[in-house]
This record gives sequence, C-alpha cells and structure tokens, in this order.
Amino acid sequence: MKLECSIEKIKNALMIVDRITGKNLTLPVLGSVLWVATGKTLKLRATNLNIGIEMEVPAKIEKEGVVAIRSDILSSLFSVLSGDSFVTFELVNDNLSVKTKSNTIILKSIPNDDFPTIPLIEGEVLNIPAKKFIEGVKSVYYSASISDIKPEIGSVYIYPEDDMLVFVATDSFRLAEKKVKIKQKLSFNGILIPFKNTVEIIKVLDGVDGDIKITLQKNQISFSSDNIYLTSRIIDGAFPDYKQIVPKGGTTEVTLLKQDFLSSLKVSNIFSDKFNQITFNIKPSEKVFEIEAKNTDIGENITFLASALSGENVTLNFNYKYIVDCFPSISTDSLVLEFNGSNRPMILRPIGDSSFMYLVMPMNR
Repeated sequence: MKLECSIEKIKNALMIVDRITGKNLTLPVLGSVLWVATGKTLKLRATNLNIGIEMEVPAKIEKEGVVAIRSDILSSLFSVLSGDSFVTFELVNDNLSVKTKSNTIILKSIPNDDFPTIPLIEGEVLNIPAKKFIEGVKSVYYSASISDIKPEIGSVYIYPEDDMLVFVATDSFRLAEKKVKIKQKLSFNGILIPFKNTVEIIKVLDGVDGDIKITLQKNQISFSSDNIYLTSRIIDGAFPDYKQIVPKGGTTEVTLLKQDFLSSLKVSNIFSDKFNQITFNIKPSEKVFEIEAKNTDIGENITFLASALSGENVTLNFNYKYIVDCFPSISTDSLVLEFNGSNRPMILRPIGDSSFMYLVMPMNR
C-alpha cells in the first residue's frame, strides 16, 4: 500500500469517521479506522455495529492495500499536523509510514481480519435534499427518550404521508412532529432510527449539499452522497399511535411572539424548582397570561406576557426544559398555544408554518 493525498481532505474525513468508531473491549478492532486503498480513492471505514460509515478521499495510489489504525491516534496526529499540503502513506512491515515535508511517522497497525463489513443496503430508494432530511430529524430528535428500556420511543419515527415525509419523536412527556415535502411517492410503513444514531447522522450529513440517496431495508437504512456512505440499524418495533393523544381543537388559545415567550421562560427558569417547574396562569376573561415560578431557596417571579387570548381560564404546570427545547425548530416570529383544560397537553404551533407541531404534557403539583 502506497499513496499520496491532501492533508486537509484526510483530516476532514478522519474527523467524521472518528465519531462512528466503537469503544468495545471484546472487539478492539472497532476502535480503529480501516484504510482501503483501491483505484483512485482511499476509503476510510468505521463502525460501532449500530452505525457504520465509509468515506472516500481522492488519492494518488501507487500500490493498493488495506490497513487498520487506532482512530484516537489518527485523530490526535492529524489535529496537530499543519504547514504541509500533501502527505504520503506507505505500508512498511505491516505498519503505516506517514511522511510530510516536516515529519516521518510510523503508526502501529492492528489486525483487521475481524473488522466488520459495512453492509450494502438494497431496497426502496428515496432521493431527498440532505438539508430537508436533516431539518426533519433536527426538528424532533431531542424529544426522543434517551433510555434504551423502550427502544420504540428511544427512536425517531419516520413515515410517508401523501407527498410528505413525517418525522416524530416522543419520550412520553412531550412529542414533536415535523412534515417535510418530498417529490416522490413512497410506500414503506415507517422506520425507527435509534436516538443515538440520529445524533451521529446529523453530525455526518449536516454539511452535505445537494441530494442524498436513502435506501431502506427491513433492519437497515443507508445514506449515500458523493463521498459518504452511512448505514444505521433500524429498531424492530411499533411506534405509539400518537395521533390519538393530539387534541383536535383547544378550549383556550394564546397567540404571542416567539421571542417574548422565550425571554419570559428564561427569566422564570431562574426561579423554578428542582423539577424545572413553572406555572401558566391563563385568564382570557381578564386578558392575562402570566408565567409564575417559585423556589424556596431563591425566591419567586411572575412575568406578564403581551398576547391575544381566547377561551376558558386555565392553570397548568410545565417542565421549563421541555418547552424551550423546541424553539430551534420554530422559524416563524409568532406562535399559538392551545390548551384543553387541566391535566391535558399543551399544543404549540408556529403561525404560518403548518409543518411543525409540538405537544407537552403538564406536570402534577
């Protein structure tokens, strides 16, 4: 194995694949990056068995070959190498020689016979702009449960509906739904991507321009772009029938500016208790919407919010964090809050954007 390539391109590729490596004591090869030099490209592969990646780096290859190198060593090395444009790699006595104008380095290789294959997924294909797909995942993934006890709600649920791709996540305390318009008709029943994998998918695909090719199989999904091939495990389970818990209409409605609401929530959180509890007092008959927070160790606060109110009076307690988590998903300046009486969920919708809906369950005192 012998090749030459750009230091910047190899550095950028290693930054991405390093995120996917595994920390598995029984299979230490998962902590490595597999280098495959063939044709006109260097392929860098990494996997933690739940998610796998292959990145292609353009290279001038003099001799083809395969080698596995510890990912943490590669990351540390290429984070500090600078001042040179190109780097030469050569396999010498089963170790990797790294040469720049300024440095000559020998990296110990590790046996790669046990390195898992990155599966080539075949099945239904969706072509979608990468930015649209990532927008859908980003809009909801924070609502998924981080626990593995119930894998169905520890996932992002994605399913087709007419000309939309729908993204949903819930941890049973709140639920986020985002609809993204697509050009093709799809027939798959819906898939569950584990929360931990969605975090990595966002990091890998967030900077991709143009379309990505998504291929669906029974237990796997893959994402392909010009130089990235990413695979993820799919959860075998059924997502809750969440539409049953979404109220069809509200008995109380509040319309207000997003920034005013967010600022008031931040002030209230300073005075919230250890459960992040804040109280909404909504009195349309008196034209009053106030947010109240009390902490026996700090003090208390009441913030009055300018808003348009209609319907019945209602008082509810919420976890501050569950509400503010959704604000990065709202692109409009105004939003509407819908309530259906005590002990019923609050629905938050951006005004002028019907593609996003957020539901938050109230807290018991």
